[in-house]
This record gives sequence, C-alpha cells and structure tokens, in this order.
Amino acid sequence: MDIADQHGLVVIEDDAECFQGYYKGRIVGSMGHMASFSFQSSKHLTCGEGGMVVTNDEDLANKVRRFNSLGYAGVGAAKGKITKDDIQDPKYARHVSLGFNYRLPELCSAVALAQVERMDELVEMRKTIAQMYSEAVSGCSWLKPQKVPDGYVHSYWTYVLELDTDAVDCTWHDFRKKYIELGGDGIYAAWLPNYLEPVFQEYSFYPCGCPTKCSFYNGHGQSYRKGLCPVTEDTQSKLLQLKTNYTDLHMVEKKANSLTQTIAYFS
Repeated sequence: MDIADQHGLVVIEDDAECFQGYYKGRIVGSMGHMASFSFQSSKHLTCGEGGMVVTNDEDLANKVRRFNSLGYAGVGAAKGKITKDDIQDPKYARHVSLGFNYRLPELCSAVALAQVERMDELVEMRKTIAQMYSEAVSGCSWLKPQKVPDGYVHSYWTYVLELDTDAVDCTWHDFRKKYIELGGDGIYAAWLPNYLEPVFQEYSFYPCGCPTKCSFYNGHGQSYRKGLCPVTEDTQSKLLQLKTNYTDLHMVEKKANSLTQTIAYFS
C-alpha cells in the first residue's frame, strides 16, 4: 500500500479463497482499495459461481458495477431503476464505459446472501477440518504443513502439505494413489507456474507474442521457459492440497484416518 500511495496505484486484493483470513491482525479485504471474493463451488461460501467486490470508495464501486453490467449509464449506488422513457428513447446513451455481462443472477445472489449469513459457521468448519489433518500429520518429519505466522489467521480453503521427497521413498503420485486406496479423496496439486502454461509457452494470447518478444524483455535475456523460477518449480511439484469443503465431520475423521494410514505405509 505504501508503494501504491507513492505511485498513485489502485490496489485490488485477491481474496477469492480467504474469507475471514487475517494478516497481521487485519481482516483480509480491508487493506486494499478494493477486494474480490469468490463464490465458486469449492470456496468457503458458494452459490455455484460468481463472486463479490467490496470497497468503501463509491466511485470505484460504481466503476465495478458498470464494468460487470455492459458499462451501463444507469448502474450505480445512488441510482434506482431507470425509466422506460429513458431506455426507449432513440437518443439514450446507454454505455458510458467499457463493460461486460458479468452480472450475478438474482437467484444465485439470494443463495450467496444466505451463505454470507452463515459465514462464521462455514469458515469455522474449515478450520476444524484443518486441525484434524494437523493432528494426523503430527510427528511426520517428511510432510510439512503450511506455516501460519503469529498475527495471521488461516481460513483453509485447502490444507496444504509439502512432501519432502528427499526424506522418504515416495513420489507425489505414489502418495496420492495410496491415500485414495486407503479411503481418502483425490489430492490436488498446486497449479503450474503461469509461465509454463501453454498460453505463455506458445505466445498465443497476443498475435505479436507480447510480452515475450518485446525489446525490454528480450533485452534482459529472458524467455518463458522451464527453470526461470527454480524455487517455485521445485516447491510446486511437492505440494499436496487436501480438501476441506466437507460438511460432515464424521467423514473427515475417516479421511484423516486414511491420511494417518498413508503416512504409516511410507514411513
């Protein structure tokens, strides 16, 4: 935020997977100029798809509203429904800014509102599930849980472990396969670093191949290739993400037991 203030930048927090997380004692969503949260089906609160943006800046709020509603002039915090006289007039100027059709349907919004009213309960469930996983992996030297520093609160969209493949005769795929055999659900990997995705590797997102072919980038001898961020690539290949979006703790007990058995199998 200090850097943004120096350069007149707007900061948007990406809090898609972090309802009620805290950073140095401050709740996420309260630090930037705006913050976005996701209601996609795997998130803490969900209505299937969509999300919300929060801000205390009315001008930014109106810009967001217009951006997700075709740039309509009639959209805004201080405006009610526009009249038929307006929208039926051949001289009516509808679009005051660039926008898309990203509106969340009213039915989905009603579901999301009900989820927001249960936010404490739903987030607390994820924390409880994370604690059950932590107990299952306690004492295992080759599985390292994600660290949560003092002053931070983790809301556990997933429960992440790092597999130390140098300390145990077990690959990422070996662990996942055995966990499923013993009754666990599938384990998700961390996504590839963005620059290793085909859209960047093939430069297909711009006809000119920008930014990989721009003079500034190539002048520094760089290209999107494997090995560009070796620490990221090494870590990404070792991360195991366990699901936390359960509603039945008895089921979670079985998954935690499967995790304990999987650790015992490879130990």
